[in-house]
Amino acid sequence: MHRCGRGIRFLSSSLNTRINWDPTVSLELNHPTLILLEKCCIRDHFKQILGQMMRTNLIGQTFPMSRLLLYSAISHPENLDMALLLFNNYTPHPNLYIYNTMINALSFLTNQSFALYNSMLQSGIYPDKHTLLYLLQASQRILEVKQIHCHAVVLGLLSYGYLQNSLIKMYLENGLVGLAYQVFQHMPVLDSVSFNIMIVGYAKRGYSLEALELFREMLVSGLEPDDFTIVGLLVSCGQLGNAKLGKSIHVWIEQRKSNSSSNLILGNALLDMYVKCKKLEFAQRIFDALVEKDTISWNTMIAGYAKVGELDLAHTFFDQMPRRNLFSWNSLISGYSQKGDYMMVMSLFSSMVVNNVMPDNVTMAILVHAAAEIGGLDKGKLIHSRVVRMQMKVDAFLGSALIDMYCKCGSIEVAFMVFRGLTKKDVNVWTTMITGFAFHGYGSKALELFSEMQGDVMPNNVTFVAILTACSHSGLVDEGIKIFNSMKEKYCIEPGIEHYGCLVDLYARSGRLAEAEEVVDNMPMKPSRSIWGSIVGACRAHGNMELAERALRELLKLEPEEPGGYVLLSNIYSTWGRWSCSDKIREHMERRGVKKTAGRSSVVIDGDFHDFVAADKQHPRWEEIQSILNCMKSEMTSSPDFSFFLQMLL
Repeated sequence: MHRCGRGIRFLSSSLNTRINWDPTVSLELNHPTLILLEKCCIRDHFKQILGQMMRTNLIGQTFPMSRLLLYSAISHPENLDMALLLFNNYTPHPNLYIYNTMINALSFLTNQSFALYNSMLQSGIYPDKHTLLYLLQASQRILEVKQIHCHAVVLGLLSYGYLQNSLIKMYLENGLVGLAYQVFQHMPVLDSVSFNIMIVGYAKRGYSLEALELFREMLVSGLEPDDFTIVGLLVSCGQLGNAKLGKSIHVWIEQRKSNSSSNLILGNALLDMYVKCKKLEFAQRIFDALVEKDTISWNTMIAGYAKVGELDLAHTFFDQMPRRNLFSWNSLISGYSQKGDYMMVMSLFSSMVVNNVMPDNVTMAILVHAAAEIGGLDKGKLIHSRVVRMQMKVDAFLGSALIDMYCKCGSIEVAFMVFRGLTKKDVNVWTTMITGFAFHGYGSKALELFSEMQGDVMPNNVTFVAILTACSHSGLVDEGIKIFNSMKEKYCIEPGIEHYGCLVDLYARSGRLAEAEEVVDNMPMKPSRSIWGSIVGACRAHGNMELAERALRELLKLEPEEPGGYVLLSNIYSTWGRWSCSDKIREHMERRGVKKTAGRSSVVIDGDFHDFVAADKQHPRWEEIQSILNCMKSEMTSSPDFSFFLQMLL
């Protein structure tokens, strides 16, 4: 901001009514014009008072000017334009109070606030805690927050608790949890406000265990928790799915007589906690007990029932809701999308548009997901075209959904075009595209993308599952081993069960069964069902009966009541001509009461689902199906795999 008006020529310099303001004795509102200013509420009156102050030469003097600026910039901000004119043209020597007033007034304009701050420093005026607090309000980038933090340290202002709490809040909101904790740790006096900011901030950022530990420290310090503390704890319990701890907090709330029926914020927090812990019966009781319910209360119940598949109840709440918003529609549509009811998803979307509710990126991502689940490429394209027609900005969330849909529907080229068209790509976007390449067998392209990704964002656990899967499906064994070994060494990511599963699959698919078995024997956790399943599949392909029997025994230990392992072992014996062993497995299944679930497939035509069950002779078009399968059988190259597949179908 450029300031002028040094050496001002007053409008009424020739008048004899000049008043000299002595700040040592006159820092009080005893001047009649200033008394009028304090009572002023209308812009026209303010202009008249301003004119009077100019005629009496009060204008330009520090204390009267500070009152004028406070009125026009803070008390009545609709007059900010006049405050700027007065400051730039009639304030030759602004003091700290005036600078603070203007920085506060312009806190919504970051550049102007910091320009004023620089002007103040150049004038030799040092800031106080209020200056830095106003600058924090104006900050839009974390770099600016850090600079203010440094100034507070250098100027010795960091000891003010309110400033420290504000810095902690800013760091938490920007995801810099470590810096927030450093400021918190070095506070000379910790009060309830400081603990609450940390506990709620940790909870919102997913640091639930840390939030609970801070609560323990708070109690040890002798500080009394309040409603804000409890909200943070309930959020943490919901994220952890710890219903037991959540119930104990609920009891504590009731004992304090600050129950959910009298405090809507706590009531909604309790609803959210029970919903996230999938204790819908408790959530229902809280909801029914609420004397006052707002949109959040209703939406929490709709989303809760929708997520657990209780769509009739979710729809009932939706219909009874006094006022719906976009979140209400998105929650219900998402529930039907998860169920795979594409027709209902589109019906709700149409109703939403009819009710003049504008969809957002979340809505469109849900629709895209629904199309992907039914493999409806044409449906997905229509939704994508609607996004384009509505001129919606495709963010990382919607972009990931589109990429996933095109990949699942077999259009990998279009998926890659969507990927390249995104201006901002987060780790989920990169991972989704790598996953698409993996399942389409483009291992080399997946590796190229994985290498390119690291110049933009760091890969996470899911990314490594995707790239290891790509190596496994494409036979890139050495590359996959190298990536697995780099996880801990280069990226400080401890391999989990899913990563070891990928490594086992990598060895097994390439026929290196001894090395796959060695990984299983030496991994730091117990092998999962999918790991033993990978080994069984590879043993069947490579003829290793001994390892297959061991893997299947372990598989049956993990899932003794599941038919999959028994059927797989029986089929392997059949494939290798060991019919007596195959029959024994079937007899063992009968003794244990384990029944094989019939194989089922489905296809969607014009939005309608058509289910097919293996050997279902009751199907109205069974003869046509059998005829086509017979034609396929005659045309296929004879092989054990194809023969087994067709036997299962016929």
